[in-house]
Amino acid sequence: MSDYADDAGRSTEVPAGMRPDARETWPSPELIESWLGDAAYDFELRPGEDVVVADDPEAQAAARRFRDVLGCFASGITVITTMSNGEPVGMTCQSFSSVSLDPPLVTFIPARTSRAWPLIQRAGRFCVNVLAADQEHISGQMATRGIDKFAGIEWTPGAGTGSPVIAGTLAHLDCTIHAVHEAGDHYVVIGRVEHLEMHAADAGSRGATEPLLYFKGRYRTTG
Repeated sequence: MSDYADDAGRSTEVPAGMRPDARETWPSPELIESWLGDAAYDFELRPGEDVVVADDPEAQAAARRFRDVLGCFASGITVITTMSNGEPVGMTCQSFSSVSLDPPLVTFIPARTSRAWPLIQRAGRFCVNVLAADQEHISGQMATRGIDKFAGIEWTPGAGTGSPVIAGTLAHLDCTIHAVHEAGDHYVVIGRVEHLEMHAADAGSRGATEPLLYFKGRYRTTG
C-alpha cells in the first residue's frame, strides 16, 4: 500500500493496485459513516424485488415496465465480498460485467441504499464470486436482512486481497477499487482485477459446472 494526503492534509492509505485518485470519485467519509450507522448487515434487494421509485402511479408503472423488459436479459448471479473490521461482508449482485482486458477491469453496480457497499468501499477491495447452479441458497442468504450471512458457508481468504472466496463457486475475481461513479439511484463501481481463478468441479457434480442464472424474475440453470 501507499499513502497520499487528502484535501485536508490527512494521510490516506491507498490499497495496492488502486489509482491514487480513485477516492476522489467517492462520497465523503462522513456520508459513508452516516450510511453505515450501527447496522452490521446489508439491506440488499433480492433479485427481482420491487423498488419504490415514487408515489405517482404512472412513475411506478414505468419503473415496473423498465424492470420487466430488462428481465428478458438473463444474468448470472454473483456474491461480492470483502473484509471489514475482521469480519466477512457479502452482498448478492446481478449487475456484474467485464469492462476492459488491458488493464483488466470489471464492474458491479450497487444501489445507493446498499448497506454492504459502504463497507466494501471503505475496504477498497472486493471479490466477485460467480455462483454455481446449486448455490441458490447462498444467493438468498446473502440478500437477507439482519442475519449472519456467512453462517454455514465455507470460504477462504482470496490470494489477491484477502476478501472471502466462497467454496463451490464457478470462479472468483479478486479486485481493488479502481473508480466509483454516481449513476442515478446506483453507483457504478470499477474494479481492477488483481487475481482470478476458475474452480475445478468435483467429479459428477453438475451443480459445480453449471451457472446460477436469473431470468424473468426466477432463478434458472442452463439445463
